[in-house]
Amino acid sequence: MAMNHSYWIFGALLASALLFAGCSPLGTLNFVLADEDGVSTTEEIVYGPEPRHRLDIHTPAQSATEKRPAVVFFYGGSWRNGDRTQYRFVGQALARRGIVAVIPDYRLYPQVKFPDFMHDAAKAVRWVVENADELGVDAGRISIAGHSAGAHLAALLALDPNYLNAEGIRPTAIASVIGISGPYAFNPLTIKSTRPVFAGTADIDNARPAALAATYHDADKPNLPAFTLLHGAADTTVLPKNSERLASALRAAHLRVRHTVYPDIGHYKILLAFYPALQSTAPVLEDLVAAVNAGR
Repeated sequence: MAMNHSYWIFGALLASALLFAGCSPLGTLNFVLADEDGVSTTEEIVYGPEPRHRLDIHTPAQSATEKRPAVVFFYGGSWRNGDRTQYRFVGQALARRGIVAVIPDYRLYPQVKFPDFMHDAAKAVRWVVENADELGVDAGRISIAGHSAGAHLAALLALDPNYLNAEGIRPTAIASVIGISGPYAFNPLTIKSTRPVFAGTADIDNARPAALAATYHDADKPNLPAFTLLHGAADTTVLPKNSERLASALRAAHLRVRHTVYPDIGHYKILLAFYPALQSTAPVLEDLVAAVNAGR
């Protein structure tokens, strides 16, 4: 255990150095991380017909009778980049807290545009719902979460029931939504880098979680899950006002939302809090686990 702790410290220092140098620390965090404390990882599970329809499962030690909550975690990358193996440290952090963590890949631009990756996300959730018993998962405690573009995916899955309905899954299958630093309110057609990803969308508000939430009223709102929105105050990549506007729209519709802003935390630093030696950076992991355990 002492050796593992030394590796954690080494990875934390190296990742922090890369972060302050303007580099992504994700690969570094995984470089020194190995399964431990009863956590097991199952890789390359097929959830759909496309090459990127693959997912990894990080599982805590199971008791003979107890079923666990699950989180389907969607990573970010501006809908252009990303790979599930980069987020092994997130999956293991959740598994060490007794949560079955499922991290799927999904198709990216330029192979696809919106809403194709939304359909991929819905397929991944369907796979988890359909295999809950085999995974040792409590089907009533399946949450979805994500960071950045992945938080956008998770929020849209909950707010637009058409995606899950198309997969034969009721939206009530989602117990809670946890969004980390998500671009919920911005108009992607006004940003050069995201314009081609969303080009051709008939009504861009259908791609904006905050705009969708604003359409719900007490009389016609569905049985939506509780939302937990986590954001860093120092995020200059996805501005904190995105979470503020989604939280405001959810509250206006009398929907359940918890909105937390961490001081002095940026867009990537918020992810470092999942790494064992850096969890004191901000209580992101604790807040996510609390939301999962609270469920509906």
